[in-house]
Amino acid sequence: MRRQQTIAGPAMCAGVGVHSGSHVRMVLSPAPVDTGIVFVRSDVRGVPSNSIAAHADSVSETRNCTTIRNASGVELATIEHLMSACAGLGIDNLIVEVDGPEVPILDGSSAQFVQVLLNAGVKQQVAPRQVIRILEPIEVRMGAKSAALLPSEGYDGLDMDVTIRFADPAIGTQRRRVHLSPETFLTEIADARTFGFLADVETMRAAGLGLGASMANAVVVDSGRVVNPEGLRFDDEFVRHKMLDAVGDLSLAGAPICGRFVADQPGHALNARLVRALLDTPEAWCWENGEAPETVREAQPALAAAVR
Repeated sequence: MRRQQTIAGPAMCAGVGVHSGSHVRMVLSPAPVDTGIVFVRSDVRGVPSNSIAAHADSVSETRNCTTIRNASGVELATIEHLMSACAGLGIDNLIVEVDGPEVPILDGSSAQFVQVLLNAGVKQQVAPRQVIRILEPIEVRMGAKSAALLPSEGYDGLDMDVTIRFADPAIGTQRRRVHLSPETFLTEIADARTFGFLADVETMRAAGLGLGASMANAVVVDSGRVVNPEGLRFDDEFVRHKMLDAVGDLSLAGAPICGRFVADQPGHALNARLVRALLDTPEAWCWENGEAPETVREAQPALAAAVR
């Protein structure tokens, strides 16, 4: 039986918010069993609560990132890359204090969050970990985009099958399938960076978005080419990053999901709609004690390949 996990000690990192452009400092601390991932806006005072549970019930915005809000109206944006790192490493309980409106973007992937978490150490706790096992198909659509959670066949975890389609030939159509585990997260997903189009920069900044974006934290695409001098980390880095986002967004269900995730052109809004459909259809899934998959410690030799 897999047990819940937190980190062994506190950790800290700092950086710019990709949309706000604000410099933010983030402190991560161990949390007791059954806490979940809880964010605290340490810069916000004078409200009934400045803490926000990382759960689908807290999602307030999904345009360009995932934003959560509490009953006091306190918000925090761009949580998905840190959530992906926690889910990928199997960290269930964590307190995250942030002194600004947004989680720092760091290099645009989850790799540096993984580094921070592993440097703090992953600590097993006494309580068993519960997982959500998919029993019946759940599917959502947004126009031509679709995402589904299906019962798993032959794999006791999250089996991801993601396709993306972009008109720009630098991306085109890409598809990847990954059986999610700490090792595959480290080697195939964690290092994939967020991306955007040079033609969209002025429009985004006029809307107050992307104020902290740069080639230091995003892959920039322009008319069939990747602008970044260093190029891509993977030939299919774009679809891998969509998988990274999905791992973080799906973790807002409140527990790891055991089943198949099949998506065509996913994004934060579609992912959030799928998690909401999951929680609103309790007959399609059940709680189950998680079996012990490969541990993070066993997967750690892969860190060198995942974090550059």
